[in-house]
Amino acid sequence: MQRNIKSSLVLLSLLLLTACTGQPVVEVEPKPVPEQPPAPVVETPVVEEPKLPYISPLTGLGSNQPPEQRPIMVMINNAPPARPQTGLNQADMIYEVLAEGEMTRFLTLYQSQKPEVIGPVRSIRPYFIQLGVGFDAVLIHAGGSQEALNTLARSDYSHLDEIPNGRYFWREQFRKMPHNLYTKIELIEQAMLDKGMRTTAEPVHFSFLPEDAVITEGEPATSIEIIFHSLNKAGFHYDAEKKKYMRLTEGKPHIDLSDNEQLTATNVLVISSKHRVLDSEGRRQVDVVGPGDGYLFQQGKAKKIKWKRSNGVIKAYADEAMTQEIPLLPGQTWVEIVPNSPGLAQSLKFQ
Repeated sequence: MQRNIKSSLVLLSLLLLTACTGQPVVEVEPKPVPEQPPAPVVETPVVEEPKLPYISPLTGLGSNQPPEQRPIMVMINNAPPARPQTGLNQADMIYEVLAEGEMTRFLTLYQSQKPEVIGPVRSIRPYFIQLGVGFDAVLIHAGGSQEALNTLARSDYSHLDEIPNGRYFWREQFRKMPHNLYTKIELIEQAMLDKGMRTTAEPVHFSFLPEDAVITEGEPATSIEIIFHSLNKAGFHYDAEKKKYMRLTEGKPHIDLSDNEQLTATNVLVISSKHRVLDSEGRRQVDVVGPGDGYLFQQGKAKKIKWKRSNGVIKAYADEAMTQEIPLLPGQTWVEIVPNSPGLAQSLKFQ
């Protein structure tokens, strides 16, 4: 109420003043406040990934390494005491094949990346040599079967055996022998220089799809089980978000010790080949020349294929005449070699 009384008194005073002076009271309008200009919109710059200068001949991805740099193939232990391994996540290609004791071994090819640690390193077999020399790779191993060592002794294949060359390897204390031998690319490259090995090679050529390619043909295959033996099973589960197959061993994620991340594959090639046990130790003769049957898994799809060793390396073909090479998706490829007895129907399950 007091506020209303005060307003009335002010109005009355204005009226009296007008009456006394005869001049109207001019109300002074407040000066307009200048409009503030809108704040400038700051756009976040789009940071583009730097374009790498080369394309890897083994992955189809960009690389800092020139394509003529000679590949390195390391024989990796896959016995349970050797897991998880180190450096598999940076391999361009990985071959998994039986050695002895119904246990597989990994043959890891490095060309576009240089992991700081690789291992555990194990021994070599004749068919490992065949796979490696097809890439003109330097073969890294710790000893081998007598047949394999004889093959290396009478050939000019470039290889590095830990037994007489221990300074290029080391043993870790957190594992027991023979599951604790490690090396790294830096030491291998030093050995190549020390021994006068070639550091360049003619690149192996695979066909690759564009990185944004979408696979539409094939049977659904988001879950893969590979049975090397009833006590030795591997597998892959497709992650649609990552567009990669996630590696499993004995039904559990198979991780890399370097970063504790699960191993992945963009392409999974499963092939069957002739296997023959040679001795009481379970050493084998494995056909890595072919031809034979198999399946190629990409983006959750499976294609039935034919395979053969062409220009030194195993490739997948779409036709019986094996003239139409099936291109790979850019990324890491795993090649799984299983015995043709009992055959793919028993050794490979997918859905």
